[in-house]
Amino acid sequence: MIVRKRSRAVRVGNLTVGDGSPIVVQSMTNTDTADTVRTSIQVAELARAGSELVRITVNNEESARAVPEIRERLLALDCDVPLVGDFHFNGHKLLTRYPECAEALAKYRINPGNVGRGNKRDDQFATMIEIAAKLDKPVRIGANWGSLDQELLALMLDENAASANPLPLPQLYRDAVIRSALESAQLAQNIGLPAERIIISCKMSRVQDLINVYQTLADHCDYALHLGLTEAGMGSKGIVASTAALSVLLQQGIGDTIRISLTPEPGGDRTREVIVAQEILQTMGLRSFTPMVTACPGCGRTTSTVFQQLAEDIQSYLRNSMPDWKKQYRGVENMTVAVMGCVVNGPGESKHANIGISLPGTGERPVAPVYVDGEKTVTLKGDTIAYDFQQIVDRYISEKYSTNPVEGIV
Repeated sequence: MIVRKRSRAVRVGNLTVGDGSPIVVQSMTNTDTADTVRTSIQVAELARAGSELVRITVNNEESARAVPEIRERLLALDCDVPLVGDFHFNGHKLLTRYPECAEALAKYRINPGNVGRGNKRDDQFATMIEIAAKLDKPVRIGANWGSLDQELLALMLDENAASANPLPLPQLYRDAVIRSALESAQLAQNIGLPAERIIISCKMSRVQDLINVYQTLADHCDYALHLGLTEAGMGSKGIVASTAALSVLLQQGIGDTIRISLTPEPGGDRTREVIVAQEILQTMGLRSFTPMVTACPGCGRTTSTVFQQLAEDIQSYLRNSMPDWKKQYRGVENMTVAVMGCVVNGPGESKHANIGISLPGTGERPVAPVYVDGEKTVTLKGDTIAYDFQQIVDRYISEKYSTNPVEGIV
């Protein structure tokens, strides 16, 4: 059993982050925020896929002016997902000049390395924090090793060079990221932002660095923590690296909200990062989002692609249906479905699932026994096995979960 490290509760819109609340999944748009139509559509798509917070870039006056309109468009789409504004370099100006933007956002993300230089840094940071405190908005103070506070880093490098036992540079960089985040958080509190309005992140791009930083961070503060491997990469590399880093931390009870920073392929679906985040949490037993499909990898016994296609079709059907099902059927996200390819493990795995089917492998009789809650109920045959099995899944959900409608969800 995973024991979560205690952290302060932070209210973000209609969500609670930290203090043992369910780990929140978030994502970020990659549209031009000033394009209110495309941005609103992508935010709604991410929210429908399961993103519970969506961050948008606010980098110029056009994007700042667009935020209230985006909020209104989302409400017209019946989408009330909290919006997070991502500020770098000029956030103090934008939040001051566009109070409607500051009000429409549910949270601000501030990178202490990109706030300003010299004497301007503290004043510009203070301006954003004062606005957040006045409007009762939470702030994520997000340090990143790719954009470290250069003055702090220079100071630490000088201190390290003068030390009798200097640290290796990788360790110094890790310490600098942590120090930047924690000192900025303390400064925010001194300015007037309560600790219950602060979330911390310390993003690294290498797995072991990220694990080390967050283990240290968790031992030295009780702020709510946002996890994510920055610049994780594309495709399987990005997924594997993020999963490797976050799974270790989550297993240790560290983390209150997560984002999987995947680089999409050209024209790729942005919602993939949401699905990966959900699947990490669900396969670890930390949360349930959608019925899970167990499927065998296939072997020489399963040269047909029938079971592969059925597994893909069922998994897509379950995920695509879930946004509507969760409004009607309490607990359906915990359902398990097995789609197995032959007689070796097919019947056994099917019995362990709520619904399972064992398809005929190469050379087996063209029959597919179906198991419901561990009991064999029917044997499917012929060319309509896939369709018939989907009908069984639909009927099971309707009968099993219809007595527990979810109230209060619109």
